[in-house]
Amino acid sequence: MTNTPADEVPRWLDEEERRAWLGLVGIMRRLEHALDTQLRDEGLTHFEYGVMAALSESPQRELRMSALAAYAEGSLSRLSQVVTRLERKGYAHRRPDPADGRYTLAALTDEGYEKIVNAAPGHVAEVRRLVFDPLTRAQVKQLSHIGRRILHAIDPDHSDGDRD
Repeated sequence: MTNTPADEVPRWLDEEERRAWLGLVGIMRRLEHALDTQLRDEGLTHFEYGVMAALSESPQRELRMSALAAYAEGSLSRLSQVVTRLERKGYAHRRPDPADGRYTLAALTDEGYEKIVNAAPGHVAEVRRLVFDPLTRAQVKQLSHIGRRILHAIDPDHSDGDRD
């Protein structure tokens, strides 16, 4: 957290920055809920879907828990709770990493893979409806650029493979 020295005047947001900020906050607060609502019929949360999607796109459909936590933008403890729920549903399992027993691998089961494949079309349709359909192609490009810039400001070491 950056502190402003006591003798320095805060740089308040101007009206346009304030509107942009409030819009972004509204998106951050409402989008996750909207996607959770859409996935409810599949018996998944948006976070669970993200974890399963990451596993489904990985070699052998497995990742170290630490890598999966980084991908999912969640803590190891939150991820552990989610993987436990996915294990109870039969969608995932954990095992020691044979390359280094200090690590644990999370793997998507065949049932979990089938679940994510079945859930993906509805999820993508909702993402398209909520995020991409209201935008022009130029705005989508701008959104991509803006997202990368903000992510870089938050985490300069973050690598999405597409730097400006």
